[in-house]
Amino acid sequence: MKFLSFLVSRIGKALVVVLGVVIINFFLIRLAPGDPAAVLAGQAGAGDAAYIEQLRAAFGLDQPLLTQLMLYLKGVAQLDLGFSYRNHVPVLDLIVERLPATFLLMSCAFVFSIVLGVLLGVVAAKARYRNKRRWIDSSVMTGALLLYATPLFWLSLMGILLFSVVLGWLPAFGMETVGAGLTGWARAGDIAQHLVLPTVTLGCFFMAVYVRLTRASMLEVIGMDFVKTARAKGVGPGRVIRAHVLRNALLPVITFAGIQLGQMAGGAVLTETVFAWPGIGRLMFDALLQRDYQLLLGIFLVTSIMVVVFNLLTDVLYRLIDPRIGAGAQQGAAA
Repeated sequence: MKFLSFLVSRIGKALVVVLGVVIINFFLIRLAPGDPAAVLAGQAGAGDAAYIEQLRAAFGLDQPLLTQLMLYLKGVAQLDLGFSYRNHVPVLDLIVERLPATFLLMSCAFVFSIVLGVLLGVVAAKARYRNKRRWIDSSVMTGALLLYATPLFWLSLMGILLFSVVLGWLPAFGMETVGAGLTGWARAGDIAQHLVLPTVTLGCFFMAVYVRLTRASMLEVIGMDFVKTARAKGVGPGRVIRAHVLRNALLPVITFAGIQLGQMAGGAVLTETVFAWPGIGRLMFDALLQRDYQLLLGIFLVTSIMVVVFNLLTDVLYRLIDPRIGAGAQQGAAA
């Protein structure tokens, strides 16, 4: 029952956040310079004022701002995100078409970063604590610092230059080979090859954070009294690390994992643009250049929901791992 009330409370707060984000995004986009009607008219070669006003009326841009907001909120409530000015298709259809590619890239980058980051963090912490082979700790932390400080776009370009241009090992752009007509496992293998560079590039920054965070958390936990007690009882070193140290050290890692998934939605814009990956990040970039307000609003709404959902899942997972968190919050509220 307590968990259910906790979940309902979090969902209610999440809905309020999403509503606030929708309203803020609406006004921010409307305040941005540029008129989509003028852009469309210019691209059509008919830039006269009458045609521009006709386009503004067709897309509802001639109505008062608050009226536009009310109409947009009504549409969102009915899962109608509007019509793309540039692509001439419903916004929701465009986003649904691009979401699988973004989810594929995000999930692969997430797994790559958290698995390798936690593993290297554990290795570095053990080397540091045992005071043996400290060069391992120094090497891991130096590499993590370099990856953390390297700009994403530079890492992407260097990856393309080395592995695609010089060595020719991996494809540089796109999600699959255009015109190859591959099916089944052959197509899956082709997509996997195209996925390697964007995944590693997007995941390297977050992997560096996981390394540093895991190492710091483990070194903090490993000196606590309950760990010393476990050792005094004769528990083996491996079991102490797995059952006692790592479980408690992973709590801040889980917190960052929820934040990371939200950040990846933003970081994917640059990665998808550099690698021509057909996801919503690339779609957002194109919509921004084309002043496609409705498409931008739809993408912002979907990415905001993704961030809120990821944070909600993080809260739930945190509560399941350490029930004291929810109990402490409830006691504080009661007091």
